[in-house]
Amino acid sequence: MTNVLRAAFLPVARWAFVAIVLALSAALAASPARADRCDDLASQLKNQIDGLRVGQTAAGVIYLAHPSAREITLGCASRNFSNQIFAKADRKPSPAFIDLIASASAIIFTLPKDDMLKGATRCVKRTGFLRGDDVSIRYRRLDMRCMRTKTESSITISRGTDQ
Repeated sequence: MTNVLRAAFLPVARWAFVAIVLALSAALAASPARADRCDDLASQLKNQIDGLRVGQTAAGVIYLAHPSAREITLGCASRNFSNQIFAKADRKPSPAFIDLIASASAIIFTLPKDDMLKGATRCVKRTGFLRGDDVSIRYRRLDMRCMRTKTESSITISRGTDQ
């Protein structure tokens, strides 16, 4: 009787073993290299915005360059925010700078460009004599912070991780 059971069980065990080996080899096989989400965003920005260059990556920040901005950085996801864009310009930002920020943030946060243009313009215009040189607003579930010094102005647009 045991010989009959052993003969019936042996082929099933062999196929099960072969199936497990094939599944493990497929799981451990080398998959093609894939850039992370932040590098994908940087390459999208480079392809869709004329004159934008992608620079170095350091500590979760990708440095970008454009003629209408002094400095642009793309912050990757961290504990506090999902994505962030930071840009500096002259004390009085040009319309080209605001358009650049609107285009970049529309790509990063997947929102319409006109809405981003309206929000960035609203934030930049609020800095000044009445409201001070550091203004934070909330627009379309984004946190926008505009700062101004004697020589330059900056804007930071980010979305929190909880949204």
